[in-house]
Amino acid sequence: MPKREEKRNLQTIPVGSLGLIPLEGCRGLGKEVDDYLVRWRTERENEHHDSLAFSGYRRPSYIIEAKVPRFGSGEAKGQILESVRGSDLYILVDVANYSLTYSLCGHENHMSPDDHYQDLKRIIAAVGGKARRITVIMPFLYESRQHKRTARESLDCALALQELVNMGVDNIITFDAHDSRVQNAIPLHGFETVQPAYQFIKGLLNNVKGLQIDADHMMVVSPDEGGMSRAIYIANVLCLDMGMFYKRRDYTRLVDGRNPIVAHEFLGSSVEGKDLIIIDDMISSGESVLEVAYALKKKGAGRIFIFVTFGLFTAGLEPFDKAFEDGVITNVLTTNLIYQTPELLSRSWYINCDLSKYIAYIIDTLNHDSSISDLLNPVERIQTIVARYNNGELS
Repeated sequence: MPKREEKRNLQTIPVGSLGLIPLEGCRGLGKEVDDYLVRWRTERENEHHDSLAFSGYRRPSYIIEAKVPRFGSGEAKGQILESVRGSDLYILVDVANYSLTYSLCGHENHMSPDDHYQDLKRIIAAVGGKARRITVIMPFLYESRQHKRTARESLDCALALQELVNMGVDNIITFDAHDSRVQNAIPLHGFETVQPAYQFIKGLLNNVKGLQIDADHMMVVSPDEGGMSRAIYIANVLCLDMGMFYKRRDYTRLVDGRNPIVAHEFLGSSVEGKDLIIIDDMISSGESVLEVAYALKKKGAGRIFIFVTFGLFTAGLEPFDKAFEDGVITNVLTTNLIYQTPELLSRSWYINCDLSKYIAYIIDTLNHDSSISDLLNPVERIQTIVARYNNGELS
């Protein structure tokens, strides 16, 4: 058995019988997480397995069957088809999966984030308070971009978090929240925002040869001031320099609800000849990150790698195809935490970073009520894989 599983050979009593409920938009990821949990718990030796506290510890699957059927009007209801009494439930939801459809008065309607969020609440309501604990794993935090009030407007993310905990949710786990301070809305409940830094670095090192990971040959760039903390973390762990762009905006007008960006201004040392890592939380249309990439290329940058947790690509893949053909970008790395189109997965410039094993680690550890602090700060794992890359040990 791999050393990592041995290290997490958890001996504490589980909080309750483990149950996974991946909503329809998250079925694929949920199945991968379940496969890891089944394998680990089958292999794990524990002297207490026969005790009542470990009842149901080893099962062929931890997925609890649930569904959300809809009426012809588009209304729906949540149904759980197995007992969840006393269970430690983990509900997985991908609010960004627009590929699912339902019939709305005879018309095909694509599911929006609002639809996914409502389905999540329906499943929580179907639990009926019978579970011992409910943890919601929502990689793309619902309404996370509407996290602060700048005028007379709604605070949707804070309202959603409060609504979930009022329904009985104990913990909320998300990835790379747009602004982690939104957890202030629920100060007495668990909220974790997880950074996939290790998976990005692993994806890069496993797929790109000839990298020299030092301050003379590589640099980390934040495309805006809001994402500085991500860039600082990667730069510090890899011992690299860091630069950033700030966005000059036209505050005299609004376009699609936002002040348009006039220019991206770079702050940092010379990028000439260096491989660059641009890191951000999401690609929406991709316009902003590509403008940054083109600006860096004009300054003489070498290869440009884009690390983004959520690749929405709302304006399609063509702008990235062109940037790749023009030699501006080398690779784009995003995670499988949200829906990925077959077209995206087929692109030669795209590298997929799988987070299913990481989520399985988190669920397995939390079910034993153990600390996940080492999972949230993967400095040791990052340094190990970099050392292996430098020694030529990665395939």
